[in-house]
Amino acid sequence: MMADDKPGPLAGLRVLDASRVLAGPFCGQIFGDLGAEVLKVERPGAGDETRGWGPPFVPFSDGAELSAYYLSCNRNKRGITLDLAQPEGIRIFQELARKSDIVLENFRAASAAKLGLSPAELLAVNPRLIVCSISGYGRTGPWSDLPGYDFAIQALSGLMSVTGPAGGEPSKVGVAVTDVLTGLYAAVAVLACLHARQRTGHGYVIDMALLDCAVASQVNLAQAFLSSGETPPRQGNAHLQIVPYQLFATADSWLVLAVGN
Repeated sequence: MMADDKPGPLAGLRVLDASRVLAGPFCGQIFGDLGAEVLKVERPGAGDETRGWGPPFVPFSDGAELSAYYLSCNRNKRGITLDLAQPEGIRIFQELARKSDIVLENFRAASAAKLGLSPAELLAVNPRLIVCSISGYGRTGPWSDLPGYDFAIQALSGLMSVTGPAGGEPSKVGVAVTDVLTGLYAAVAVLACLHARQRTGHGYVIDMALLDCAVASQVNLAQAFLSSGETPPRQGNAHLQIVPYQLFATADSWLVLAVGN
């Protein structure tokens, strides 16, 4: 931030970002963009695996390279390397949590319990902490320890059943949309808990699942199904209720015509 810049609306908040890949880091980046102090925790050696997800890679003056993917969701953060397999790493993490307002993490539930870093244990360290746990399928139930991948979530949520050409095979959205949506939902939930904490004085635990967010994003289709009992069809670039609202071929390119009708 430049010296003459005004502080962001979340200036003074401390976020400990122990998440990796996309959903959690994207959430942490939102807080950093809004002025919070965000500290990203990475493992020794490779760090967040998205550092190597390329090409493209962005070169730095010291000869190092970072993937554009990693940079896309980790700006406005400081970084620290902690070995959470060692007692000293756990001690430092707990001390950082004690001084933080928010912890973002996507540990598997069993791993968090083994490390002594479950949400309940973090709240014992800092009773005013907002702990946001991001997972594929939630922290309880038979799938609680399964890894959550955007592609699989798009399939399980039904999103792929309404994406792609009519009569064609299921298709995924061209970006990791469930990860990004989950990051946004997580940010909203954390802000709500921060507001509630001003009144109650205590911390909160947020259980944020990619599958829940992917299903919630299909709100209009879900309501149509609940109202009619009919499964929404795959419609390609057309719209079920609005015409014209689709893609048309022209002599030299393509034309999207969207008319509120």
